Amino acid sequence: MFEMRDRISGTSAAGNSKMKEKDRGRAAAGSSFFCLFFFCLFSTIFYFSCSLRPGQKGITVAGSTSIQPFADQWAEVFMARFPGRVINVQGGGSSAGIQAAMTGAAQIGMSSRELKPEEKVLKEFIVAWDGLAIIVHPSNPIDNLSLEKVREIFAGRILSWKEVGGPDRKIHVVTREEGSGTRGAFQEMVMHKERITKKAIVQDSNGTVREVVAGDPYAIGYISLGLLEPRVKAIKLDGIEPSFENVVRSNYKLIRPFILVTNGEPAGEVSDFIQFILSEEGQKLIQKQGLIPAKLAMSGETEGK
Repeated sequence: MFEMRDRISGTSAAGNSKMKEKDRGRAAAGSSFFCLFFFCLFSTIFYFSCSLRPGQKGITVAGSTSIQPFADQWAEVFMARFPGRVINVQGGGSSAGIQAAMTGAAQIGMSSRELKPEEKVLKEFIVAWDGLAIIVHPSNPIDNLSLEKVREIFAGRILSWKEVGGPDRKIHVVTREEGSGTRGAFQEMVMHKERITKKAIVQDSNGTVREVVAGDPYAIGYISLGLLEPRVKAIKLDGIEPSFENVVRSNYKLIRPFILVTNGEPAGEVSDFIQFILSEEGQKLIQKQGLIPAKLAMSGETEGK
């Protein structure tokens, strides 16, 4: 009998030990995730702070990878217009850009999402508006989905294209990484309180999302309206095409601001660059890039496009 009790006690102790090991494993995994996230965030901020060589004049503009390709062109035109000025544009994501502006690692941060309450200490400048386009491969017969169906697909509740009128093939969901302004905007406008499926393919820029969808007939993703090209197809949302005109007229609902932020009132070169972007010349350049100029969006006009 005592031998039986010992075996039972030993089995129970072994089971408890295994459970404790699993708990420790889960805690370690969670801790590792947050450590990795903050390591990447602070590494990005450190990179921004070292991006200009000692003695080199200029300003660093850092953050949203959605805004980055457009900002590269703004900087090129600005530097051509004002020789000797240096604008150094970096990516890293909206959250990293906002933090870089807060800490002074960058003079200007770029955000493609609304600022959170605790980030509102920064000075905001809306320079443009952008639509979020839901994209599929051009060979995909689906050209229209309801917002609810898009939400169900990205939540992982709809798994096959057949469920929405397409081929009997598995849907490959492609999303942006955590901390991305594009993902934050998509989460707020499409997913609301639901989470994107953990089985989604995660990419670190609009460009890489576009590349994955362009190479996969059964993929679906979301990118900036200004970055559309023929290798992917933007589908209608509740029957509304994601076009420049529909965004300006507020017919298309997935729209977000492109924001520049500074830590305090901008001065000198920082102020000059922002004012250039908001000038008539800068806003015309933004419209040529396929974005909606800030002033045009407020007026609701569509002339010249």
